[in-house]
Amino acid sequence: MDTLANLQKKLSSAEDLKSVVRTMKAMAASNIGQYELAVSSLGEYNRTVGLGILGYFREKPTVVLSNKAIVESKKERLHCAVVFGSDQGLVGQFNDIIAEFVADYLAELPGKTEIWVVGERLASKLLDMGYPPTKRFVLPGAVEAITPLVSQILVKSEENIDNGRFEGIYVFHNQPKNGVGYSQMVEQLLPLNEQWKQRFLNLKWPTNFIPQVAGGMKDTLLALIHEYLFSSLFKACAESLASENSSRLIAMQRAEKNIGELLDNLNYEYHQLRQGLIDAELFDVIAGFEALKKKR
Repeated sequence: MDTLANLQKKLSSAEDLKSVVRTMKAMAASNIGQYELAVSSLGEYNRTVGLGILGYFREKPTVVLSNKAIVESKKERLHCAVVFGSDQGLVGQFNDIIAEFVADYLAELPGKTEIWVVGERLASKLLDMGYPPTKRFVLPGAVEAITPLVSQILVKSEENIDNGRFEGIYVFHNQPKNGVGYSQMVEQLLPLNEQWKQRFLNLKWPTNFIPQVAGGMKDTLLALIHEYLFSSLFKACAESLASENSSRLIAMQRAEKNIGELLDNLNYEYHQLRQGLIDAELFDVIAGFEALKKKR
C-alpha cells in the first residue's frame, strides 16, 4: 500500500512530466507554423518554375531528354530512395508508417535500391526492417537549415546520376493532410525523361502571349531544372518536418490527457489516504479519552 510520502513523490513526478509535455506541445505547435508557411511559399515558386520549363519546351519542343550515362554505363545500376523521417522521438507512429510505406514500395520496384535517410530514428527503423541505409543525413532543426541539407543531397545525387550509377531517385516523405494527420508521398525526382517533360507540356500557359526564352538555351534549361530539383526536395523536407511536429503535437495532447487522468487518480488516492489517517488519529484520541473517563 502506498504511503503519503510515496503518493507525494508520484504527484510531484507527474506534475513535472505534465510541465515537460506542455512545453513540447507548445514547441510543436510553434514549429508547425514555420514549416507550413515555408511549404505555402514554395507553392507559387514551384508554379513559376513549372511555367518557365513549359515556356522552354514550347520554344524547343524537339529537345529529347535521356540519361546517356545510364545507357552507356556497365556498372551495376541502382535506384536511390531518399527518405525523410525524424531525429527525435515523441512522434507516435510517424517513423513506423513511412518505413512501412517505403518497404512496400521498394518491394514492387525492380532491381536493387540504395537508401539515403534523413533522420536517425527512421534509419534505425529501416535497419530493423532489413533496409540498411547507405547514407545518413542530419535532419534540420529550423527552416533556415533546410537549404544546406537539400544542396548536399542534390550534389550527391547528381554525381551518381552523371556517372551512371543510379537509374532513378525517389523521394519519400510524410505530407500533412488538410485538418489533422498526414499521408505518405513518393515522387520520382530523377532521371528527367520524356515522361517528366510531358508533365510540363500538359500545363496551360496563363496568358495569350507566346513565351520566349532569353539568354542561352542550354544554360536556361539547366537553371530551371536545378530550381525544380531544389524546390522539390525543399518541399519534401518542409512537409516532412510539418508532419513530424503535427504527429508530436497529437502525441503530446494524448499524453497530456493521460497525465491529467493519472493526476486525478493520484490526488483522489492521496486525499483518501490522508483522510483515513486523520480519521484513525481521531479515533485513537477518542478511544484514549474514553479510556481515561472510565478510569476516573
